[in-house]
Amino acid sequence: MKPNQPGSKERDRDKRSGTIQSVSIAARFLEILAKAEGAMALNELARQAQTGPSTAHRYMQSLVRERLVAQDEATGRYDLGPASLSIGIRAMRRIEPVEVAARLMQSLASRIAASCGVAVWTERGPTVVRWYRSTDFSISTVSLGDVLPLDNTACGLVFQAHLPPKAISAARKMQPASFRGQTPKPDALEAVRRAGGAELNEHLFSALTGKAAPVFNVQNEIACVVTTVSFVRTAEAEGHRAALFEAGKQATLDAGGGG
Repeated sequence: MKPNQPGSKERDRDKRSGTIQSVSIAARFLEILAKAEGAMALNELARQAQTGPSTAHRYMQSLVRERLVAQDEATGRYDLGPASLSIGIRAMRRIEPVEVAARLMQSLASRIAASCGVAVWTERGPTVVRWYRSTDFSISTVSLGDVLPLDNTACGLVFQAHLPPKAISAARKMQPASFRGQTPKPDALEAVRRAGGAELNEHLFSALTGKAAPVFNVQNEIACVVTTVSFVRTAEAEGHRAALFEAGKQATLDAGGGG
């Protein structure tokens, strides 16, 4: 059949779709191996990938040839190969948690009536390094570069819940007592860890709420904190807490953490 005859375009489209589907299936097998605690048998790989054993065997052998998968000669089990490990290491080196979190916060600010930002830890305490204002919330309580109170902000509580006590003590000495607030009790910080973040309603400003959630890096250390400031009523109506906490989890996943 000539290229301009009926059916040729459909055939080409099906061929391209088949190629894309093959990549998707191969990626599925690699993801299963990446999440596994160790090497896996072929039947278990096929079950989790929802394919037949023959299909799984065909894909595994192709991936073995490309060194993306390794097969144990003694047991026949499969695991990630040297090429996959190399790709993973290179990817980790290129991921910057702050930039990952910033993109999510900028997107969130366009969807909800809240100012959204990212804070990092410095020797002086939580410091705002990204700040995005919403068109539906124009009150300015935080600016780029601001150092936030250690105990009087949700950001400060989240950092305290995940950083070593030595780092917290050093920053506490840098902040005047009238600025930083009252030291939280251990059970309060444990509650922050269990909840996956913190929120303070009408704490520093009347009618406003501050919320914060941690972002972890590939070593599962806190890399930064995502945060929002908005009206209490608006936050409750629009579900700001759930949206922010979910953004923090997504930023952690995108940054290679959470494993």
